[in-house]
Amino acid sequence: MRQRLSSEPDRYRGRRRVPTPPRSRYAVVTTAAFLGAGVVALGAGSNFPDHKAVSPDVLQGLQAAHGADEALAARADDSKASRGEDRGAVSKTKVSADEEAADVWLLPMDEYSFTSAYGVRWGKLHAGIDLAAPEGMPYKAIHGGVVTQAGYNGGYGNAITIKNADGTEVIYAHSRRVLVKVGQQVKAGQTIGEVGNTGASYGTHLHLEIHVNGRPTDPIPFLRDRGVDIKLQVESVYAGMAAAAS
Repeated sequence: MRQRLSSEPDRYRGRRRVPTPPRSRYAVVTTAAFLGAGVVALGAGSNFPDHKAVSPDVLQGLQAAHGADEALAARADDSKASRGEDRGAVSKTKVSADEEAADVWLLPMDEYSFTSAYGVRWGKLHAGIDLAAPEGMPYKAIHGGVVTQAGYNGGYGNAITIKNADGTEVIYAHSRRVLVKVGQQVKAGQTIGEVGNTGASYGTHLHLEIHVNGRPTDPIPFLRDRGVDIKLQVESVYAGMAAAAS
């Protein structure tokens, strides 16, 4: 074996050896891990110096945690029951099909041509819109209400006026035939007349007029706000379903 000369560099000089922890320290760490795992781990820790001698404080803490878990589970069950009761209350207050149908607005016909808008025409207010369609084509109520006028009505020709629950009035004019009578309750989508050319009319069409607070208003934006687009001939899918169910 060669003896190291003093002139040779010491490869280990300046390095520190980490001392090995005593076995007692490992025992403390292992004991803490098993105690954190629960009572079952305490029973299985056969490597403990004396696994039967468990600290009363540790057992008390584990029992308290178990009690807290049970309290949380009970609270969750109560919350589920409460939510179920709330859903029951909501279902009881759900509106009926008739109430839903009362709020429905629909197109007056399935097919037509938009020919004249609301506004001044020939120096006078054209207080509604004109929808051209073949003579005799049935038209329907765009909203539910009570018939307040049915029959011949001057320049309107054979016409129908339906008053809604909110006071809004809808006039259907120039009909060939009127299929409802005064005092009759009608629903949205119900057939009430046939397209014609009676009264002050220039061609077969349906004149649709809407009055709010006794004054005429433009039906286009009025109905668009209620899910019905006259120009695009589009109505709300939900409105059609509600009317069909009524």
